[in-house]
Amino acid sequence: MSAPKILALSGGIGGAKLALGLYRVLSAGELTLVVNSGDDFEHLGLTICPDLDTTLYTLAGLANPELGWGRRDETWTFMKTLESLGGESWFRLGDGDLALHVERTRRLKAGETLSAVIAAVAARLGIQATILPMSDDPVRTRVATDAGELAFQDYFVRLRCAPQVRALRFAGAAAAAVAPGALAALAAPQLEAIILCPSNPYLSVDPILAVPGMRAALRSSGAPVIAVTPLVGGQAIKGPTAKIMGELRLAPSPLTIARHYSGLIDGFVLDARDAALAPQFALPVHVTDTVMVELTDRERLAREALSFAARIGRRA
Repeated sequence: MSAPKILALSGGIGGAKLALGLYRVLSAGELTLVVNSGDDFEHLGLTICPDLDTTLYTLAGLANPELGWGRRDETWTFMKTLESLGGESWFRLGDGDLALHVERTRRLKAGETLSAVIAAVAARLGIQATILPMSDDPVRTRVATDAGELAFQDYFVRLRCAPQVRALRFAGAAAAAVAPGALAALAAPQLEAIILCPSNPYLSVDPILAVPGMRAALRSSGAPVIAVTPLVGGQAIKGPTAKIMGELRLAPSPLTIARHYSGLIDGFVLDARDAALAPQFALPVHVTDTVMVELTDRERLAREALSFAARIGRRA
């Protein structure tokens, strides 16, 4: 495979769309993905890694197009049987998906790192890109709400983002270390661009940036850092980004997100529906259609983001 040239930070469904576009327009081995693991949790005795698994399934062509998460052509015998026994069924685990959780849990308990497990699964699925958790250490997103502090999956899945968000914290981040593979990729002299995928900045990207050393490694790489907007016309295509911003008393605008990443990014990809905002940005902006409905949309946006990064060039 080729040497890694592009590194992207991503969360789940929204970020994985652009990740797939990047994967398809780059040569084998040129893409490294650092994925949020703040959503990970223990459930039914198993280690569940929603964003990492969404990334694996998406790049392997196994993602469920109807649900947006899990595996395609899934069956649900396990969940139906669990429900009949009175077990917890609010977090849906399909039969095929369950096998990944069981195997990951077994390997982690045997002493393997999360990075090693994900790399092994990616190889089994024929993925020719490097997929890494942000850290091999446990970091867990906690959501302070009007209903009290909640574990992320309780807020996001069980309660369907209904409680009002007051604050976010990333338990364990201060003691965590950036995954070694991510540090190596960021230090690679051939790295040409870093892309912040259109994932929720507060729920999906901030946990990655909360790991000590991650921001410094991003800035010291020298490669231009490009953020792709997760908002179109003040709304998120998928997920609660705009809702959370409102509850945190932040204007649901791409300008707010650019300011949130201030000091980190060198350019911003803005949706054409928000083109009137472009003159208000304090950094270079590329205006285009960022809505990714078809596979061709993902590939086009990936090419444009990479071309934009090349125009900006490396930092001194």
